[in-house]
Amino acid sequence: MQDELKGKGDIFSQVNGDFPSTLSEADKTSLRNIFREFLTGFSMMVDKGPFVTVFGSSKITPEKYEYKLGMELGSGLAKLGYSVLTGGGPGLMEAVNKGAHDARGRSMGINISIPSEQEANPYTDPSITIKHFFVRKVLLLKYSSAYIFLPGGFGTLDELFETITLVQTQKIKPLPIILMRSEFWSGLMEWIRGRLLVEGLILAEDVNSLYFADTVEDAIEIVKSKAVLYEKP
Repeated sequence: MQDELKGKGDIFSQVNGDFPSTLSEADKTSLRNIFREFLTGFSMMVDKGPFVTVFGSSKITPEKYEYKLGMELGSGLAKLGYSVLTGGGPGLMEAVNKGAHDARGRSMGINISIPSEQEANPYTDPSITIKHFFVRKVLLLKYSSAYIFLPGGFGTLDELFETITLVQTQKIKPLPIILMRSEFWSGLMEWIRGRLLVEGLILAEDVNSLYFADTVEDAIEIVKSKAVLYEKP
């Protein structure tokens, strides 16, 4: 069994630049595209921090309260000296980028190519559009000092739970995860504490990185007191 496991582990040492001959041309092309997206994203961001990443719905329109909250948040983070990073699309991503842009801060986006709705918003510079969700998640988290979540749907929830899981498993530092509009998140938090925690499926410390803010001022204070600047390895 030990030799079998060793053989499996050695596959990493067998890949030294050239692709294994067993891979199809389609697989090789896919791997090259994935690497290109990582390389482009890392190169775009590595010298432009510190960052705060903001997540939120693509469906919120400018007349909604949340859109105005997003603009105020983007402006506040930019004035604090942070580069503001979002998923680069419409809705709350656009609102946050617009706020940072109008405040003359650095406003950046990692947009995703999907069949509908997700065109890059005009308030990001620089910005990239990529094809792979998992690459996008890495890029949105890698260089940031704090993560702020505005209301959103399944995509935002996916990003929230992945971020919590990465902190839980110590794959990233326990940076502040700030949930804005606490009333929006209250039902979810009741379920997490009343079901997951009570049934022993998570530990109490697994939610220690979660903070709640109802105003931009509250969110900014959490960032100022809890954020840790990214350090190159």
